[in-house]
Amino acid sequence: MTLIDALNWRYAAKRMTGAKVPPAQLERILEAVRLAPSSYGLQPYSVLVIEDPALRERIRPLAFDQPQITQASHLLVFAAWASVSAAEVDDFLRLTAATRGQPLAELAGYREAILGTVQGFPTAEARFQWASRQAYLALGTALAAAATERVDASPMEGFDPTALDQLLGLEARGLRSTALLALGYRDSEADRHAGLTKVRWPRERLFIPLPAS
Repeated sequence: MTLIDALNWRYAAKRMTGAKVPPAQLERILEAVRLAPSSYGLQPYSVLVIEDPALRERIRPLAFDQPQITQASHLLVFAAWASVSAAEVDDFLRLTAATRGQPLAELAGYREAILGTVQGFPTAEARFQWASRQAYLALGTALAAAATERVDASPMEGFDPTALDQLLGLEARGLRSTALLALGYRDSEADRHAGLTKVRWPRERLFIPLPAS
């Protein structure tokens, strides 16, 4: 199955069966998230993987009672770093040096470039919004990876982030929730959206080719 086939197959399932995603498939989806691109490769976010049914029951009312929360096999919570500081950048550069077997001193210019970006935002909230955009790159990668595995994936922004952060203790981890992703299998009989023709803008509306200068 090609990626285009997989993307044509997928849709945001509104009802799921509760069937479990096999561990090997889950791990491939999570590995795709780990390999997702981000600005500077910094990955200023974490992803909470929640399987526990009792915890998901507590999350569901915080997400406007969306049934996928409890009907899914797993719920992923994409949570961006609440603050991006020099300490996190230095941790990343030490990892980079160790992974690539190069002296840390050789990364001094890279460090200044990253810090120039993250410290150039006028407020902590602006830095968080930048980190959230990086998390969305990982979310998109997860959606595509799940589709290739024939695993349904429903992204959700409809939730109370403050209440969810409190429930999951994210502040103590230096995180703030950004988006949810329910992984599982569509219940085609209960979901009125199942089988509907996909609606997307035509290519001539979506893409704007610019003439050569």
